Amino acid sequence: MNAQPVTDQELIGRYLAGSQSALESLIRRHKNRVFAYILMIVKEKELAEDLFQDTFIKVINTIRTGSYKEEGKFIQWVMRIAHNLIIDHFRKSKRIPTIENRDDSDIFEKVRIPVESVEERIITEQIHADVKKLIDYLPKEQREVLVMRHYGDMSFKDIAEVTNVSINTALGRMRYALINLRKLVDEKNIILSV
Repeated sequence: MNAQPVTDQELIGRYLAGSQSALESLIRRHKNRVFAYILMIVKEKELAEDLFQDTFIKVINTIRTGSYKEEGKFIQWVMRIAHNLIIDHFRKSKRIPTIENRDDSDIFEKVRIPVESVEERIITEQIHADVKKLIDYLPKEQREVLVMRHYGDMSFKDIAEVTNVSINTALGRMRYALINLRKLVDEKNIILSV
């Protein structure tokens, strides 16, 4: 007989009833996804750690004061807070984030060939690096949806909620991002196969 996993809402209730471990479980459950999303946008580990910490400080304070209202999934709410803190950071510093080649994270890691030669691996890595560079050329809204979908592994419903647009708008932005990436591949004469 399998026990049902404890829901986010149940953990929040336990935390409000005085269980510190419930809060730790809640943070542990979502920390990788939230941190990965922040890091993909800001691309600086220290800044990502700061924003991640600020996100959960805000989450904890909102829960503690009783201001949290469950209007959807907890993770969507947390991602929206992280997203807004990132925007605030870039507004203050007047910087626009871009995607750069990083060895530690890769959108297209899932399409790896199971057994490949060293040469094939090098070519595949170069293809992935080229595609990541092309993402920089996308308009901000398209780049944002693409990153959330592929790096944050978010559903279009979650993306729509975090970015404050309809699901159709999020889907449209993704569609145009892919169309524009294909055009950029052609323009830059990038070969996307080993």
